[in-house]
Amino acid sequence: MSPRITSQKRGEWLELMPGKLIPPENGDRFAAAIIWLRNVLGVPPKLLLTLENEGGIKLAGDRLRLHLFPPKQSQYEPHAHELTVLYEDDFCLVVHKPVGVKVHPDGADRRPTLANMVAALYSERNEAVAPAHIHRLDEFTSGPVLYAKNEYAHLKLDEAMSRKEIGRRYVAFVQGIVDPTLTIIDQPIGKDRHHNQRRRVSPTGKPAVTRVEVAEQYSSASLVRLKLETGRTHQIRVHMSYAGHPLLGDDIYGGSTALISHQALHGESLSFRHPLTGEMIHVTDPWPTAMNILRGQLLASKT
Repeated sequence: MSPRITSQKRGEWLELMPGKLIPPENGDRFAAAIIWLRNVLGVPPKLLLTLENEGGIKLAGDRLRLHLFPPKQSQYEPHAHELTVLYEDDFCLVVHKPVGVKVHPDGADRRPTLANMVAALYSERNEAVAPAHIHRLDEFTSGPVLYAKNEYAHLKLDEAMSRKEIGRRYVAFVQGIVDPTLTIIDQPIGKDRHHNQRRRVSPTGKPAVTRVEVAEQYSSASLVRLKLETGRTHQIRVHMSYAGHPLLGDDIYGGSTALISHQALHGESLSFRHPLTGEMIHVTDPWPTAMNILRGQLLASKT
């Protein structure tokens, strides 16, 4: 959306000031509004059709209103828990996911998930909002998780995710001294037939690319920063193990648990274009305590 176009949330409606709408030959201003919504604002065709069919588009003078915020109830049972909100507006939510918390229920256990905690956030506020997660993190990986707070944002952010336009940067402690010349791992990843929980580098797997930057080196470990260009399950863990540097604490892929009981992997930052304004949003997530303690131990062992 052009930054010159002003917008404001009014209850369940988004009010826009699109400027002068030029009607087609038949002079139909509503048709001009549809064209503007499709070509300028970039409303996804599926949502545009729904809004048009359900009376969700209104013209009043130079104002255009879209019914983008209908009340919606979360499918997840609210579970009150301390939740760190890293970013929020009418369209997007980014929260910190702690280690040991799943993004959403999977039927394997009954412990509260991030989805339950997010549901509780809006239940406590008495807001009928049911955010949808745009990406996932492993249960024992901490970091920021992006949510869409309405259908418009959900469709736009899903599109951005499929086009690899959502940037995710991670930090990890790995075994061994990583050669600084290791800057990219481009190896396909598939399922491990011999271990249900594992993935592995496989010629028949899906393409997977991880960019690597060595940040610090210790006596027998390294701190690396990583950028995902694809989002395969366990991608960083598989790629670093394949490179001979499994993550500390990651016993599934060969990492030692002597200093930390879970994989030493944290999502440091998340970047995405705002679904309405197009503005680039950068969200950082501070290291959890366990990562800071581990770094202190590794620095101490180096001296």
